[in-house]
Amino acid sequence: MGRTGDMTAGHPVKLILRFAVPLFIGNIFQQIYSMVDTMIAGYTLGDAAIGAIGATTSVYSLLINLAIGLNNGYAIVVSQAFGAKDREGLKRSLAAMAVLDAAASAVLTLASLLLIRPLMRLLQVPENIFADAHLYICVLIAGMAANVLYNMFAGIMRAVGNSRTPLYFLILACLLNLGLDVLFVVGFRWGVGGAAGATVIAQCCSALLSGLYVAARYRDLLPEREHFRLRLPVLREMASYGFSMAAMYCVVDMGSVLYQRAINGLGELLIVAHTSARRLISIFMLPLGSIATAYSTFVGQNWGAGRRDRVKQSLMSVMAMEVGWGVFSCAFIYLFGGAAVRLLTNTSDPEVLKNAVLSLRIHLVCYPALGILLALRTALQAMGHRIAPVISSLFELGIKIISGIWLIPAFGYLCACLTEPVIWTVCMVFLILIFWIRKPLDQE
Repeated sequence: MGRTGDMTAGHPVKLILRFAVPLFIGNIFQQIYSMVDTMIAGYTLGDAAIGAIGATTSVYSLLINLAIGLNNGYAIVVSQAFGAKDREGLKRSLAAMAVLDAAASAVLTLASLLLIRPLMRLLQVPENIFADAHLYICVLIAGMAANVLYNMFAGIMRAVGNSRTPLYFLILACLLNLGLDVLFVVGFRWGVGGAAGATVIAQCCSALLSGLYVAARYRDLLPEREHFRLRLPVLREMASYGFSMAAMYCVVDMGSVLYQRAINGLGELLIVAHTSARRLISIFMLPLGSIATAYSTFVGQNWGAGRRDRVKQSLMSVMAMEVGWGVFSCAFIYLFGGAAVRLLTNTSDPEVLKNAVLSLRIHLVCYPALGILLALRTALQAMGHRIAPVISSLFELGIKIISGIWLIPAFGYLCACLTEPVIWTVCMVFLILIFWIRKPLDQE
Protein backbone atom coordinates (compact mmCIF):
# COMPACT_ATOMS: atom_id res chain seq x y z
CA MET A 1 0.00 0.00 0.00
CA GLY A 2 1.15 3.55 -0.71
CA ARG A 3 1.60 6.30 1.82
CA THR A 4 -1.46 7.00 3.98
CA GLY A 5 -2.02 9.31 6.92
CA ASP A 6 -4.43 8.67 9.78
CA MET A 7 -5.35 12.09 11.19
CA THR A 8 -7.58 10.76 13.97
CA ALA A 9 -4.64 10.47 16.39
CA GLY A 10 -1.79 12.84 17.19
CA HIS A 11 -1.42 16.60 17.68
CA PRO A 12 -4.02 18.30 15.40
CA VAL A 13 -1.95 21.36 14.42
CA LYS A 14 1.15 19.30 13.61
CA LEU A 15 -0.93 16.90 11.51
CA ILE A 16 -2.64 19.74 9.64
CA LEU A 17 0.64 21.56 8.94
CA ARG A 18 2.39 18.35 7.90
CA PHE A 19 -0.42 17.78 5.43
CA ALA A 20 -0.73 21.43 4.34
CA VAL A 21 2.94 22.14 3.54
CA PRO A 22 3.23 19.68 0.61
CA LEU A 23 -0.23 20.77 -0.50
CA PHE A 24 0.90 24.40 -0.46
CA ILE A 25 4.05 23.65 -2.44
CA GLY A 26 1.94 21.68 -4.91
CA ASN A 27 -0.49 24.56 -5.25
CA ILE A 28 2.41 26.90 -5.94
CA PHE A 29 3.53 24.68 -8.79
CA GLN A 30 -0.05 24.50 -10.06
CA GLN A 31 -0.10 28.30 -10.14
CA ILE A 32 3.21 28.28 -11.97
CA TYR A 33 1.35 26.77 -14.94
CA SER A 34 -0.46 30.06 -15.53
CA MET A 35 2.35 32.27 -14.20
CA VAL A 36 4.84 30.83 -16.67
CA ASP A 37 2.44 31.58 -19.52
CA THR A 38 2.03 35.16 -18.29
CA MET A 39 5.76 35.77 -17.74
CA ILE A 40 6.95 34.29 -21.02
CA ALA A 41 4.16 36.04 -22.92
CA GLY A 42 5.01 39.34 -21.23
CA TYR A 43 8.75 39.08 -21.81
CA THR A 44 8.47 37.66 -25.36
CA LEU A 45 5.19 38.90 -26.86
CA GLY A 46 4.33 42.06 -24.88
CA ASP A 47 1.37 43.44 -22.94
CA ALA A 48 -1.20 42.49 -25.61
CA ALA A 49 -0.42 38.80 -25.10
CA ILE A 50 -0.93 39.18 -21.33
CA GLY A 51 -4.29 40.78 -22.09
CA ALA A 52 -5.24 37.86 -24.37
CA ILE A 53 -4.35 35.34 -21.66
CA GLY A 54 -6.16 37.30 -18.97
CA ALA A 55 -9.32 38.16 -20.91
CA THR A 56 -10.80 34.66 -20.44
CA THR A 57 -9.10 33.70 -17.19
CA SER A 58 -12.38 33.80 -15.26
CA VAL A 59 -14.02 31.38 -17.70
CA TYR A 60 -11.29 28.78 -17.41
CA SER A 61 -11.16 29.26 -13.64
CA LEU A 62 -14.89 28.59 -13.52
CA LEU A 63 -14.50 25.30 -15.40
CA ILE A 64 -11.46 24.10 -13.47
CA ASN A 65 -12.84 25.10 -10.08
CA LEU A 66 -16.03 23.22 -10.90
CA ALA A 67 -13.91 20.08 -11.37
CA ILE A 68 -11.81 20.82 -8.27
CA GLY A 69 -14.92 21.54 -6.20
CA LEU A 70 -16.58 18.30 -7.25
CA ASN A 71 -13.47 16.27 -6.37
CA ASN A 72 -12.93 18.06 -3.05
CA GLY A 73 -16.54 17.26 -2.16
CA TYR A 74 -16.20 13.63 -3.22
CA ALA A 75 -12.95 13.40 -1.24
CA ILE A 76 -14.79 14.34 1.97
CA VAL A 77 -16.90 11.17 1.64
CA VAL A 78 -13.73 9.16 0.93
CA SER A 79 -11.92 10.65 3.95
CA GLN A 80 -14.91 9.94 6.21
CA ALA A 81 -14.95 6.29 5.09
CA PHE A 82 -11.18 6.09 5.58
CA GLY A 83 -11.43 7.62 9.06
CA ALA A 84 -14.24 5.19 9.98
CA LYS A 85 -12.14 2.30 8.54
CA ASP A 86 -15.08 1.33 6.32
CA ARG A 87 -13.26 -0.46 3.49
CA GLU A 88 -16.38 -1.34 1.47
CA GLY A 89 -17.76 2.18 1.79
CA LEU A 90 -14.39 3.55 0.69
CA LYS A 91 -14.36 1.41 -2.46
CA ARG A 92 -17.93 2.27 -3.39
CA SER A 93 -17.27 5.98 -2.95
CA LEU A 94 -14.15 5.74 -5.15
CA ALA A 95 -16.16 3.96 -7.87
CA ALA A 96 -18.82 6.68 -7.75
CA MET A 97 -16.09 9.34 -7.86
CA ALA A 98 -14.61 7.83 -11.05
CA VAL A 99 -17.97 7.57 -12.84
CA LEU A 100 -19.09 11.07 -11.90
CA ASP A 101 -15.74 12.58 -12.95
CA ALA A 102 -15.81 10.85 -16.33
CA ALA A 103 -19.28 12.21 -17.03
CA ALA A 104 -18.34 15.72 -15.85
CA SER A 105 -15.22 15.80 -18.06
CA ALA A 106 -17.13 14.87 -21.20
CA VAL A 107 -20.00 17.30 -20.62
CA LEU A 108 -17.80 20.24 -19.59
CA THR A 109 -15.39 19.88 -22.50
CA LEU A 110 -18.05 19.57 -25.20
CA ALA A 111 -20.32 22.30 -23.85
CA SER A 112 -17.45 24.72 -23.30
CA LEU A 113 -16.02 24.35 -26.79
CA LEU A 114 -19.46 24.95 -28.31
CA LEU A 115 -20.26 28.00 -26.20
CA ILE A 116 -16.93 29.75 -25.72
CA ARG A 117 -17.08 32.14 -28.69
CA PRO A 118 -20.51 33.65 -27.84
CA LEU A 119 -19.44 33.79 -24.20
CA MET A 120 -16.35 35.77 -25.15
CA ARG A 121 -18.57 38.21 -27.04
CA LEU A 122 -20.68 38.53 -23.92
CA LEU A 123 -17.52 39.20 -21.94
CA GLN A 124 -16.64 42.09 -24.27
CA VAL A 125 -13.17 40.78 -25.07
CA PRO A 126 -11.52 43.58 -27.13
CA GLU A 127 -11.28 42.87 -30.87
CA ASN A 128 -7.52 43.44 -31.03
CA ILE A 129 -6.88 40.50 -28.68
CA PHE A 130 -9.99 38.38 -29.45
CA ALA A 131 -8.35 35.88 -31.83
CA ASP A 132 -5.43 35.16 -29.49
CA ALA A 133 -7.71 34.94 -26.46
CA HIS A 134 -10.02 32.49 -28.30
CA LEU A 135 -7.12 30.29 -29.37
CA TYR A 136 -5.65 30.23 -25.86
CA ILE A 137 -8.87 29.29 -24.07
CA CYS A 138 -9.90 26.66 -26.69
CA VAL A 139 -6.59 24.79 -26.35
CA LEU A 140 -6.94 24.79 -22.55
CA ILE A 141 -10.55 23.58 -22.71
CA ALA A 142 -9.64 20.78 -25.14
CA GLY A 143 -7.20 19.43 -22.55
CA MET A 144 -9.43 19.98 -19.53
CA ALA A 145 -10.05 16.25 -18.96
CA ALA A 146 -6.39 15.87 -17.93
CA ASN A 147 -6.87 18.49 -15.22
CA VAL A 148 -10.01 16.73 -13.98
CA LEU A 149 -8.21 13.38 -13.85
CA TYR A 150 -5.24 14.81 -11.99
CA ASN A 151 -7.52 16.39 -9.40
CA MET A 152 -9.41 13.11 -9.00
CA PHE A 153 -6.26 11.09 -8.35
CA ALA A 154 -4.81 13.81 -6.12
CA GLY A 155 -8.11 13.97 -4.22
CA ILE A 156 -7.96 10.22 -3.59
CA MET A 157 -4.40 10.41 -2.27
CA ARG A 158 -5.16 13.41 -0.05
CA ALA A 159 -8.33 11.81 1.32
CA VAL A 160 -6.22 8.98 2.76
CA GLY A 161 -3.65 11.43 4.14
CA ASN A 162 -1.03 11.51 1.36
CA SER A 163 -0.40 15.09 0.25
CA ARG A 164 3.23 14.61 -0.78
CA THR A 165 3.00 12.36 -3.84
CA PRO A 166 0.72 14.71 -5.85
CA LEU A 167 3.36 17.38 -5.20
CA TYR A 168 6.12 15.34 -6.84
CA PHE A 169 4.08 14.88 -10.00
CA LEU A 170 3.22 18.58 -10.09
CA ILE A 171 6.88 19.59 -9.78
CA LEU A 172 7.77 17.34 -12.69
CA ALA A 173 4.86 18.65 -14.76
CA CYS A 174 5.79 22.26 -13.95
CA LEU A 175 9.35 21.78 -15.12
CA LEU A 176 8.01 20.21 -18.29
CA ASN A 177 5.61 23.14 -18.77
CA LEU A 178 8.44 25.64 -18.37
CA GLY A 179 10.62 23.83 -20.90
CA LEU A 180 7.80 23.48 -23.42
CA ASP A 181 6.79 27.13 -22.97
CA VAL A 182 10.29 28.25 -23.87
CA LEU A 183 10.39 25.82 -26.81
CA PHE A 184 6.93 26.66 -28.20
CA VAL A 185 6.79 30.41 -27.55
CA VAL A 186 10.42 31.53 -27.71
CA GLY A 187 11.77 28.85 -30.04
CA PHE A 188 8.92 28.00 -32.42
CA ARG A 189 7.16 31.40 -32.10
CA TRP A 190 3.74 29.75 -31.68
CA GLY A 191 2.45 32.64 -29.53
CA VAL A 192 -0.25 32.22 -26.88
CA GLY A 193 -1.46 29.00 -28.53
CA GLY A 194 1.94 27.47 -27.86
CA ALA A 195 1.78 28.58 -24.22
CA ALA A 196 -1.62 26.91 -23.82
CA GLY A 197 -0.40 23.74 -25.56
CA ALA A 198 2.57 23.51 -23.20
CA THR A 199 0.21 23.72 -20.22
CA VAL A 200 -2.06 20.96 -21.57
CA ILE A 201 0.83 18.58 -22.30
CA ALA A 202 2.21 19.11 -18.80
CA GLN A 203 -1.23 18.49 -17.25
CA CYS A 204 -1.59 15.27 -19.24
CA CYS A 205 1.72 14.06 -17.81
CA SER A 206 0.72 14.84 -14.21
CA ALA A 207 -2.63 13.06 -14.69
CA LEU A 208 -1.00 9.97 -16.22
CA LEU A 209 1.66 9.67 -13.54
CA SER A 210 -0.86 10.18 -10.72
CA GLY A 211 -3.17 7.53 -12.18
CA LEU A 212 -0.33 5.01 -12.52
CA TYR A 213 0.76 5.69 -8.93
CA VAL A 214 -2.74 5.21 -7.51
CA ALA A 215 -3.21 1.99 -9.49
CA ALA A 216 0.14 0.60 -8.30
CA ARG A 217 0.26 1.74 -4.66
CA TYR A 218 -3.40 1.75 -3.55
CA ARG A 219 -4.51 -1.44 -5.26
CA ASP A 220 -6.09 -2.81 -2.07
CA LEU A 221 -8.24 0.33 -1.72
CA LEU A 222 -9.38 0.54 -5.33
CA PRO A 223 -12.92 -0.52 -6.30
CA GLU A 224 -13.57 -3.82 -8.03
CA ARG A 225 -16.19 -4.62 -10.65
CA GLU A 226 -19.02 -5.11 -8.17
CA HIS A 227 -18.39 -1.71 -6.59
CA PHE A 228 -19.27 -0.03 -9.88
CA ARG A 229 -22.84 -1.29 -9.53
CA LEU A 230 -23.60 2.05 -8.00
CA ARG A 231 -26.26 2.26 -5.32
CA LEU A 232 -28.56 5.25 -5.13
CA PRO A 233 -27.65 6.17 -1.50
CA VAL A 234 -23.94 6.25 -2.42
CA LEU A 235 -24.56 8.38 -5.51
CA ARG A 236 -26.85 10.68 -3.54
CA GLU A 237 -24.26 11.19 -0.82
CA MET A 238 -21.41 11.75 -3.29
CA ALA A 239 -23.51 14.13 -5.38
CA SER A 240 -24.62 16.01 -2.28
CA TYR A 241 -21.07 16.66 -1.10
CA GLY A 242 -19.62 17.12 -4.59
CA PHE A 243 -22.21 19.51 -5.94
CA SER A 244 -22.46 21.55 -2.75
CA MET A 245 -18.68 22.03 -2.75
CA ALA A 246 -18.69 22.73 -6.50
CA ALA A 247 -21.51 25.23 -6.01
CA MET A 248 -19.43 26.98 -3.38
CA TYR A 249 -16.54 27.24 -5.85
CA CYS A 250 -18.53 27.90 -9.02
CA VAL A 251 -21.12 30.30 -7.71
CA VAL A 252 -18.16 32.50 -6.86
CA ASP A 253 -16.60 31.99 -10.30
CA MET A 254 -19.86 32.62 -12.16
CA GLY A 255 -19.84 36.01 -10.52
CA SER A 256 -16.21 36.39 -11.58
CA VAL A 257 -17.20 35.87 -15.23
CA LEU A 258 -19.49 38.90 -15.06
CA TYR A 259 -16.81 40.65 -13.06
CA GLN A 260 -14.35 39.90 -15.89
CA ARG A 261 -16.83 41.30 -18.41
CA ALA A 262 -16.82 44.60 -16.56
CA ILE A 263 -13.00 44.61 -16.41
CA ASN A 264 -12.77 43.88 -20.16
CA GLY A 265 -15.01 46.88 -20.77
CA LEU A 266 -12.47 49.16 -19.09
CA GLY A 267 -9.86 48.70 -21.83
CA GLU A 268 -6.66 46.75 -22.53
CA LEU A 269 -4.42 48.54 -19.99
CA LEU A 270 -6.74 47.71 -17.12
CA ILE A 271 -7.09 44.11 -18.35
CA VAL A 272 -3.29 43.81 -18.12
CA ALA A 273 -3.25 45.43 -14.66
CA HIS A 274 -6.07 43.18 -13.46
CA THR A 275 -4.42 40.03 -14.86
CA SER A 276 -1.08 40.90 -13.23
CA ALA A 277 -2.70 41.60 -9.86
CA ARG A 278 -4.82 38.41 -10.01
CA ARG A 279 -1.74 36.25 -10.55
CA LEU A 280 -0.13 37.65 -7.39
CA ILE A 281 -3.40 37.60 -5.43
CA SER A 282 -3.73 33.90 -6.31
CA ILE A 283 -0.16 33.17 -5.21
CA PHE A 284 -0.62 34.78 -1.81
CA MET A 285 -3.96 33.01 -1.44
CA LEU A 286 -2.31 29.59 -1.74
CA PRO A 287 -1.33 29.12 1.94
CA LEU A 288 -4.86 30.12 2.98
CA GLY A 289 -6.38 27.55 0.63
CA SER A 290 -3.81 24.87 1.49
CA ILE A 291 -4.47 25.12 5.22
CA ALA A 292 -8.23 25.09 4.58
CA THR A 293 -7.97 22.00 2.33
CA ALA A 294 -5.77 20.20 4.87
CA TYR A 295 -8.28 21.07 7.56
CA SER A 296 -11.08 19.67 5.42
CA THR A 297 -9.30 16.29 5.32
CA PHE A 298 -8.61 16.48 9.06
CA VAL A 299 -12.25 17.28 9.85
CA GLY A 300 -13.54 14.63 7.43
CA GLN A 301 -11.45 11.84 8.97
CA ASN A 302 -12.20 12.84 12.56
CA TRP A 303 -15.89 13.41 11.87
CA GLY A 304 -16.09 9.96 10.30
CA ALA A 305 -14.34 8.50 13.35
CA GLY A 306 -16.66 10.35 15.77
CA ARG A 307 -13.83 12.53 17.17
CA ARG A 308 -15.67 15.85 17.37
CA ASP A 309 -13.50 16.90 20.29
CA ARG A 310 -10.46 17.02 17.98
CA VAL A 311 -12.34 19.15 15.45
CA LYS A 312 -13.38 21.61 18.15
CA GLN A 313 -9.87 21.69 19.62
CA SER A 314 -8.26 22.56 16.29
CA LEU A 315 -10.61 25.18 14.81
CA MET A 316 -9.23 28.24 16.63
CA SER A 317 -5.63 27.19 15.86
CA VAL A 318 -6.43 26.87 12.16
CA MET A 319 -8.07 30.30 12.08
CA ALA A 320 -5.04 31.79 13.86
CA MET A 321 -2.72 30.34 11.21
CA GLU A 322 -4.91 31.76 8.45
CA VAL A 323 -4.95 35.22 10.02
CA GLY A 324 -1.17 35.15 10.57
CA TRP A 325 -0.50 34.49 6.89
CA GLY A 326 -2.99 37.20 5.91
CA VAL A 327 -1.14 39.81 7.98
CA PHE A 328 2.24 38.79 6.53
CA SER A 329 0.90 38.89 2.94
CA CYS A 330 -0.57 42.35 3.43
CA ALA A 331 2.73 43.71 4.81
CA PHE A 332 4.75 42.19 1.94
CA ILE A 333 2.53 43.66 -0.78
CA TYR A 334 2.54 47.13 0.78
CA LEU A 335 6.34 47.05 0.77
CA PHE A 336 7.14 45.22 -2.48
CA GLY A 337 3.95 45.15 -4.59
CA GLY A 338 5.29 47.29 -7.44
CA ALA A 339 8.50 45.27 -7.74
CA ALA A 340 6.49 42.03 -7.80
CA VAL A 341 4.30 43.27 -10.68
CA ARG A 342 7.34 44.39 -12.69
CA LEU A 343 9.06 41.04 -12.13
CA LEU A 344 5.97 39.09 -13.18
CA THR A 345 5.09 41.02 -16.34
CA ASN A 346 8.18 43.01 -17.41
CA THR A 347 5.80 45.93 -17.94
CA SER A 348 6.99 49.50 -17.55
CA ASP A 349 3.64 51.16 -18.20
CA PRO A 350 2.93 53.43 -15.20
CA GLU A 351 -0.85 52.98 -15.50
CA VAL A 352 -0.55 49.19 -15.42
CA LEU A 353 1.76 49.33 -12.40
CA LYS A 354 -0.37 51.86 -10.50
CA ASN A 355 -3.64 49.98 -10.96
CA ALA A 356 -2.15 46.53 -10.32
CA VAL A 357 -0.62 47.71 -7.03
CA LEU A 358 -3.89 49.40 -6.05
CA SER A 359 -5.75 46.11 -6.55
CA LEU A 360 -3.13 44.16 -4.60
CA ARG A 361 -3.18 46.47 -1.59
CA ILE A 362 -6.97 46.58 -1.32
CA HIS A 363 -7.34 42.80 -1.67
CA LEU A 364 -4.57 41.71 0.66
CA VAL A 365 -5.56 43.98 3.52
CA CYS A 366 -8.65 41.75 3.82
CA TYR A 367 -6.76 38.43 3.69
CA PRO A 368 -7.19 37.80 7.44
CA ALA A 369 -10.97 37.89 6.88
CA LEU A 370 -10.61 35.59 3.87
CA GLY A 371 -8.55 33.11 5.91
CA ILE A 372 -11.22 32.85 8.61
CA LEU A 373 -13.90 32.51 5.92
CA LEU A 374 -12.08 29.62 4.21
CA ALA A 375 -11.47 27.79 7.49
CA LEU A 376 -15.12 28.03 8.52
CA ARG A 377 -16.44 27.08 5.08
CA THR A 378 -14.32 23.94 4.77
CA ALA A 379 -15.05 22.90 8.37
CA LEU A 380 -18.80 23.18 7.84
CA GLN A 381 -18.61 21.27 4.56
CA ALA A 382 -16.58 18.42 6.09
CA MET A 383 -19.04 18.19 9.01
CA GLY A 384 -21.96 17.82 6.61
CA HIS A 385 -23.37 21.34 7.16
CA ARG A 386 -23.47 22.29 3.51
CA ILE A 387 -26.21 24.93 3.34
CA ALA A 388 -24.49 27.86 5.09
CA PRO A 389 -21.32 27.75 2.90
CA VAL A 390 -23.47 27.66 -0.24
CA ILE A 391 -25.55 30.59 1.03
CA SER A 392 -22.37 32.60 1.57
CA SER A 393 -21.29 31.74 -1.97
CA LEU A 394 -24.68 32.78 -3.35
CA PHE A 395 -24.26 36.11 -1.59
CA GLU A 396 -20.87 36.47 -3.27
CA LEU A 397 -22.45 35.71 -6.65
CA GLY A 398 -25.14 38.33 -6.09
CA ILE A 399 -22.68 41.06 -5.17
CA LYS A 400 -20.41 40.26 -8.13
CA ILE A 401 -23.39 40.39 -10.50
CA ILE A 402 -24.42 43.78 -9.12
CA SER A 403 -20.83 45.03 -9.27
CA GLY A 404 -20.15 43.66 -12.76
CA ILE A 405 -23.36 44.93 -14.35
CA TRP A 406 -23.80 48.30 -12.63
CA LEU A 407 -21.11 49.39 -10.18
CA ILE A 408 -17.85 48.81 -12.09
CA PRO A 409 -19.11 50.45 -15.32
CA ALA A 410 -20.35 53.40 -13.25
CA PHE A 411 -17.47 53.86 -10.78
CA GLY A 412 -14.50 52.28 -12.58
CA TYR A 413 -11.56 50.16 -11.52
CA LEU A 414 -11.58 51.17 -7.85
CA CYS A 415 -14.97 49.49 -7.49
CA ALA A 416 -13.52 46.34 -9.09
CA CYS A 417 -10.76 46.37 -6.47
CA LEU A 418 -13.20 46.77 -3.57
CA THR A 419 -15.80 44.17 -4.58
CA GLU A 420 -14.13 40.96 -3.37
CA PRO A 421 -12.67 42.32 -0.11
CA VAL A 422 -16.12 43.58 0.91
CA ILE A 423 -17.62 40.18 0.05
CA TRP A 424 -14.99 38.28 2.08
CA THR A 425 -15.60 40.42 5.15
CA VAL A 426 -19.40 40.12 5.03
CA CYS A 427 -19.29 36.35 4.40
CA MET A 428 -16.82 35.87 7.27
CA VAL A 429 -19.19 37.66 9.66
CA PHE A 430 -22.10 35.53 8.39
CA LEU A 431 -20.31 32.21 9.04
CA ILE A 432 -19.07 33.36 12.46
CA LEU A 433 -22.70 34.08 13.35
CA ILE A 434 -23.70 30.61 12.07
CA PHE A 435 -21.13 28.98 14.37
CA TRP A 436 -22.17 31.15 17.29
CA ILE A 437 -25.93 30.55 16.86
CA ARG A 438 -26.04 26.91 15.71
CA LYS A 439 -22.95 25.60 17.58
CA PRO A 440 -22.43 22.66 15.15
CA LEU A 441 -19.52 21.26 17.15
CA ASP A 442 -21.68 20.89 20.25
CA GLN A 443 -24.48 18.96 18.49
CA GLU A 444 -24.71 15.23 18.92
